[in-house]
Amino acid sequence: MCAHSRGTSCVPVLYPERVRGDGDGWVLSDNGAAYWGKHGAAGLLLRAPGQHGSPAVLLQHRAPWSHQGGTWGLPGGARDSHETPEQAAVREAHEEAGLAAELLTVRTTVVTAEISGTSGAHWTYTTVIADAADLLETVPNRESAELRWVAEDAVADLPLHPGFAASWKRLRAVAATIPLLQAEL
Repeated sequence: MCAHSRGTSCVPVLYPERVRGDGDGWVLSDNGAAYWGKHGAAGLLLRAPGQHGSPAVLLQHRAPWSHQGGTWGLPGGARDSHETPEQAAVREAHEEAGLAAELLTVRTTVVTAEISGTSGAHWTYTTVIADAADLLETVPNRESAELRWVAEDAVADLPLHPGFAASWKRLRAVAATIPLLQAEL
C-alpha cells in the first residue's frame, strides 16, 4: 500500500486489516432487499478546502469485488452494536482511508436511508459530515480501488454508488449551511 499526498508521491505503508465487528452482516427488509450492517451503517462525508478554498470531498472508488463495485461513494460501513454513527463513520474512514480521528471535526449527521418493515427489520444509513483543515493524505485498504479529493461541483459527474447518488443533492444542501473549517494561518 502507498500513502498518497495529492497523487504526487508513493510511500509504502503497512495497513492493518480490520478485526471483524459484531455489526458485519446483512439485514433483510420485508421485500427481501439486503442492507449491510446488522446495526445500520454509516459513512463519512469529509470536506476540506480545495483549490481556491472551495470545498472538496473525499470519495472512495469502490473495489470491483465489493457491493456496487466500480462506483464512487463515501468511506463507510457497518456500525457495531456499541457505536454511534459518528464513531462508526470515523472508524471506517480510518480503516478504509487511513484517516486519523484527531484530524477530523464532525459537524453534523444526516440519516440518508431508513428501512423499516413489519417483520421488525430496521436499518439506517447515517452520513456524518466532517471537516479537515486541508486535503489529508490517504491510505487505501483493499476495499478501495482509489481514494480521491473531488471538487463538490464535480461529484455528480462520477458514476456514484446508487445510495450516495440518491442522497448527494440533500447532503450538499445540508453541508452548504455549515461553514467549511479553514486551516489556521
